[in-house]
Amino acid sequence: MEILVSNDDGYHALGIQVLASHLSVLGNVTVVAPERNRSGSSSALTLERPLRARQVSAGVIAVDGTPTDCVHLALTGLLDRTPDMVVTGINNGPNLGDDVLYSGTVAGAIEGRFLGFPAIALSMASFEEKHFETAAELAVALIKQLDVHPLPADTILNVNVPDIPKSKLKGLQCTRLGNRHKSEPLIRMKDPKGRDVYWIGPPGLEQDAGEGTDFFAVNNGYASVTPLQVDLTRHTMIKEVSSWLQTIDME
Repeated sequence: MEILVSNDDGYHALGIQVLASHLSVLGNVTVVAPERNRSGSSSALTLERPLRARQVSAGVIAVDGTPTDCVHLALTGLLDRTPDMVVTGINNGPNLGDDVLYSGTVAGAIEGRFLGFPAIALSMASFEEKHFETAAELAVALIKQLDVHPLPADTILNVNVPDIPKSKLKGLQCTRLGNRHKSEPLIRMKDPKGRDVYWIGPPGLEQDAGEGTDFFAVNNGYASVTPLQVDLTRHTMIKEVSSWLQTIDME
């Protein structure tokens, strides 16, 4: 099996190193990841300049672009061998609820799915970096399952794992995305010349986090596995919006 691994924390991050090491038991692993941290880059593609890729070590390529750039390049000609699937992570921090809209880790998996490959995004539901092995071992199990029982072609698995030893993990739960309250206010500071600069504020606290959500699963010691799709159409509104459009006077 040929496995492409990427992330948004950069090729040097501990999470991607642990993931690549564990997945090597399944076949040949190639890492194509950003040369620096690109968290929060979502599905951005770099279109206004050429991209550079450099071989960092055996099986590891760093790209001066986004996670989506990395996966796109890898699957459209950068690699000599075509991967069988895409795995992104292990992200340092959760990608729960609304986070998936901003996450470069999730976006890398989505790009893999866009290009026709099974894809999994993996995140640790904390920033402490203690138990990446738990998520890595879960990734191995999920890939084995996908190999025997493939999922529909438009499915991306978004996996969030509590930062606990595997022996304390209660199991897996299939979940839906919860959501957060609105983001905290921006943080205003001064640069050395006294000019205003701004930091994006922290994400909002959990809002929809009840049973069945990804938040609930990880908060209760389970790994959350959320099947994602890319179709953003609100299908239940098609008839209503169609009727609404018919009332518009274009004269």
